[in-house]
Amino acid sequence: MTGRDGPPPPPLDQVLLAALAEGTSAGVAVLDTELRYLYVNPALERLNGVPAAEHLGRTIAEVLPDVDARVDVLRLVLADGHPRETTSSGQTRAPSGLEKRYWHGAYHRLELNGRIHGLVGIVLEVSASRQQQRELERARQHLSLLDTAATSIGTTLDMDTTCRELAEFVVPDLADLASVEVFPPVVGPSVRPAPAGVLRLRRAAMAAVPRLRDAVGQFGEPGQYVDYQEDAANPRCLAANQPVMENLYSDEQISRSAPDPERVAAYRVLGLHSALVVPLTSRSHPLGTLTLVRAGDSPVFAEEDVVVARELAGRAAVHLDHARHYAREHGIALELQRSLLSEPRGRHPHIEVATRYVPADRGAVVGGDWFDVVPLSDGRHLKAMGDVMGHGVEAAVAMSHYRALLRLLAEDDLEPHQILERLDLMVERSGLDRAATCLLAVVDRFHSECQISSAGHLPPVFIDPYEGARLVPVPVGPPLGTGFGGYESTTVSCGPGTIVFMYTDGLVERRGEDIDVSLNRLTSLKVPSSGRLDDLLEDTLERFGQDAEDDIAVLASRIRNDPG
Repeated sequence: MTGRDGPPPPPLDQVLLAALAEGTSAGVAVLDTELRYLYVNPALERLNGVPAAEHLGRTIAEVLPDVDARVDVLRLVLADGHPRETTSSGQTRAPSGLEKRYWHGAYHRLELNGRIHGLVGIVLEVSASRQQQRELERARQHLSLLDTAATSIGTTLDMDTTCRELAEFVVPDLADLASVEVFPPVVGPSVRPAPAGVLRLRRAAMAAVPRLRDAVGQFGEPGQYVDYQEDAANPRCLAANQPVMENLYSDEQISRSAPDPERVAAYRVLGLHSALVVPLTSRSHPLGTLTLVRAGDSPVFAEEDVVVARELAGRAAVHLDHARHYAREHGIALELQRSLLSEPRGRHPHIEVATRYVPADRGAVVGGDWFDVVPLSDGRHLKAMGDVMGHGVEAAVAMSHYRALLRLLAEDDLEPHQILERLDLMVERSGLDRAATCLLAVVDRFHSECQISSAGHLPPVFIDPYEGARLVPVPVGPPLGTGFGGYESTTVSCGPGTIVFMYTDGLVERRGEDIDVSLNRLTSLKVPSSGRLDDLLEDTLERFGQDAEDDIAVLASRIRNDPG
């Protein structure tokens, strides 16, 4: 039944309505069956910012075009007579500092003498409670975000990995685009100096939401260096050690956040409109910056975003500082070890030698693997392969001491086991607290024989061009530095063309595998078709060194057929 059936309803008693509704702070409206205003009280005038007279005879959409009034719900109330409550949202003509306002309304059908006159709606603004709910929800999300960060950022001691974890963590919860940029490393490849007034940072990581992912590559890939003019956001952030938040409404504002003027147009095309740059600082030492950018329909950054971003940056900076110290120590140890493993004496006149040193990976601390070849009198030469216990700079320095002492003792033309005996005593008396394994082999090219002695080291492999490879059993004494002594020498045949292959345990030891199984794999080695020792080492490392958990040092040598 509708209001159109039968004669028109009598006019509303305005006096009675005023007496009922004008004293309440809730907005009250009466709508006819076409949902046109018949009456509004003063409270609703104030809520809508529209005088009562401008309401009458007009629909909600005509009076308040920016409000979603849920007309579908109102029509259901008219149709079935069941009262309903609903929430509408939008903006009225009343002044408001809110981005969006909310109203909760209760509606029931107005019936008099069995005829439907329309609807009565009672409306209260709930924007404040909605705002509080949103703020509480954002706070909960931020707390959850910070809690999750503890297990998602800093899972390794690799600096670039930590930067990537940070960038990926903040997208999309805090930003549509994120980049992490750090100062160039102190140890490692040299970087050309930046021009005067320019800040040069290395982009360690980037992350973006899918719609921006393909486009951001134009701004540079991770690993590249970015130059920032002194008035750009990143230098200002680092200079003040404070976040810099900018809403990029104009090209001038965009240029202040861009590293160079050419980026302004690109930023505008992508719809980047809000930027937040946060310093990465640990122990008052600046490490770099975290840059967050929002684009398109995402809201601009607010102060609460700054608080969360700074907390995340602070936590990440602690991990980055640890990774930086590790990278510095790792780099020093690696450079020291490589310099000590170089061949200072040049080409040996009577033997061919090939060597390789391979760190396990960037996540492993450099060890104390070492090797050496020392010419002796009467056409003999001493080959040494050793492994100092432990890792890091201390292990590399200890390795240099062992190598220096060995070269000193080699000048006395002692047999291998005697060299190990004296070296063991010298290390014990010197106070060097790093034990080491060592394998010595003295090859006599005139007598085609080799004397071998081991201080806790794995046996050598002899590779004959015709008979193949074999492990040479050697009596194994205790590691050097223990003071126990008790070393023996073994003499084996070693004619021209036979390759003596020596290595450290990183080549063969694998977790969960018996060492004898690992060693037996080396009996499959053979002289490469090229005949080159370098090719032998490359093939060996390719076959057995891919899943190494420790550093690897390998040495292959043989008597030259043509000493010239």
